[in-house]
Amino acid sequence: MDSQKEALQRIISTLANKNDEIQNFIDTLNHTLKGLQENSSNILSELEEEFDSLYSMLDDVKESMVSSIKQEQVRKSQELQSQLSQCNNALENSEELLEFATRSLDIKEPEEFSKAARQIKDRVTMASAFRLSLKPKVSENMTHLMVDFSQERQMLQTLKFLPVPKAPEIDPVECLVADNSVTVAWRMPEEDNKIDHFVMEYRKTNFDGLPRVKDERCWEMIDNIKGSEYTLSGLKFDSKYMNFRVRACNKAVAGEYSDPVTLETKALNFSLDNSSSHLNLKVEDSCVEWDPTGGKGQESKIKGKENKGRSGTPSPKRTSVGSRPPAVRGSRDRFTGESYTVLGDTAIENGQHYWEVKAQKDCKSYSVGVAYKTLGKFDQLGKTNTSWCIHVNSWLQNTFAAKHNNKVKVLDVPVPEKIGVFCDFDGGQLSFYDAHSKQLLYSFKTKFTQPVLPGFMIWCGGLSLSTGMQVPSAVKTLQRSENGMTGSGSSLNNVTQ
Repeated sequence: MDSQKEALQRIISTLANKNDEIQNFIDTLNHTLKGLQENSSNILSELEEEFDSLYSMLDDVKESMVSSIKQEQVRKSQELQSQLSQCNNALENSEELLEFATRSLDIKEPEEFSKAARQIKDRVTMASAFRLSLKPKVSENMTHLMVDFSQERQMLQTLKFLPVPKAPEIDPVECLVADNSVTVAWRMPEEDNKIDHFVMEYRKTNFDGLPRVKDERCWEMIDNIKGSEYTLSGLKFDSKYMNFRVRACNKAVAGEYSDPVTLETKALNFSLDNSSSHLNLKVEDSCVEWDPTGGKGQESKIKGKENKGRSGTPSPKRTSVGSRPPAVRGSRDRFTGESYTVLGDTAIENGQHYWEVKAQKDCKSYSVGVAYKTLGKFDQLGKTNTSWCIHVNSWLQNTFAAKHNNKVKVLDVPVPEKIGVFCDFDGGQLSFYDAHSKQLLYSFKTKFTQPVLPGFMIWCGGLSLSTGMQVPSAVKTLQRSENGMTGSGSSLNNVTQ
């Protein structure tokens, strides 16, 4: 009975997933129907404008072409309505079967339960939900019925609809996601020398598989692409995936969209946690500035809010990279004293991650690195065995050094305009780079025993943060080649600050 119950649980899960898939397809069909109606209306309006210029000489032709458009609309509407009806019936039957299966879990009598399980299995095998094609038989596009009479005015008797390019085919194998850029490549199913250019549309999403109609961002468009591939550069990867589709255009009209493809675009995204930052720091999501008067006017307010937060309303949650539950934002003490520190709000628990930091030109002193969550409220980055950083100081004397466990390693390289931080949690490595040239500045070798948080310390100046970045290809190459400048945490043990 236990094995049958497990099998039934799997069937229920499969049915629920299929129902969700069908519901998404029904949303797509409804959206397609709406688009078909809108596009048909637009095409008819354009057709009316063309015929207005031709007057009575084109009355017969006009009547014929209007009829063609309406017949095409009716034909496509009937196809879509038929699919919609089939899907609704399948979903209704599947929901009934799901409800019956769920009720069957409560049957206590083994023989009756086995009979119900066999009956459910037989019904699932015959269920129409698993035989449906979840692709519209027709699209909402009516561009193959668009007209342009600029040349045909002299050939009224041979007037016909313009040829429409076929839909391109995107090849996911030829597409490339690297260095916060996405290259999309496609080809035409057959040669067409009338194609003038291509249009590519894209949007970010957190759903794998076919694009969803509801709760999605709008498509963004790149027009007038002359080749058969296009690269989007400088992207911030703040969603798990991106959808892409392409259509071909001749001089007059655009063809059908290609089947959409979904490419993975995961990267580390985090903001600065102002719930535990030092009161002398003015913190926003991606930037922090030194504010010498910040603590005086805000301390009493923040203490009041913190006390209120401890007694009642919970604080917002800190996210976590990995499978563990996220830590709670505001669950640690606020940094104080001379620890002018702010941490990231996302813990790193596994994997390789990269972010960049840029200091203001007049910044006197700052540190960039990572720290365990246990970093004390009086602790400064690099002065404990729970934090690693590089430190830049231009006050009184210029210093550029790596710091860990209150020991320093002076770096005999120029301070870059922007610093790239690479954290390989599983490999126990924290490396710093010139973000522009990708020159390695310093690497710590260690074994992280706890999740780490990005950490920043600032005095007299400000920092801006860039996240949503993939590990650059140049950094991956340098990691493999073991650059000669690589240092380690152990090399700091013999150097006293």
